[in-house]
Amino acid sequence: MQEIPIRSFAVSVVVIRHGEAGAEVLLLRRTRSLAGEWCQIAGAIEPGETAWQAALRETREETGLALQRLYSADICEQFYEADRDAISLLPVFVGFAPPDAAVRLNPEHSEFRWVGFDEAIEMVPFAGQRHVLRHVQREFIDREPSRWLLIHPRS
Repeated sequence: MQEIPIRSFAVSVVVIRHGEAGAEVLLLRRTRSLAGEWCQIAGAIEPGETAWQAALRETREETGLALQRLYSADICEQFYEADRDAISLLPVFVGFAPPDAAVRLNPEHSEFRWVGFDEAIEMVPFAGQRHVLRHVQREFIDREPSRWLLIHPRS
């Protein structure tokens, strides 16, 4: 019997701001893997780092944003990677950015857009991403998120 490994090596971060038109999601156009596709922030967890620390670091590295609040989304993004014959499971975080925050992209991305949830769901390439975005909209926009999901970074 051959088992398929489950890998949890990275995080996914959905960044939201509240603009004049309501809640908007930050999407980034990738330049390397999945080149040309629109995605949320994602990146590897470094040695000695917690998943939530990786979420804050990756957000800062990929966008220059300092988040006002960070939550566990209480969901994982999951997908099968054929080249590794493995299932990847990424904890998802929800970060809130100030409405006027300036995005500074790193070389992993060519452009960014703040878009409403309906538009974001149409832009992302994978069903798992659409599932995550719908969940975030229901649990963090349509209702007040549970206070138990708020992450309190230690200095």
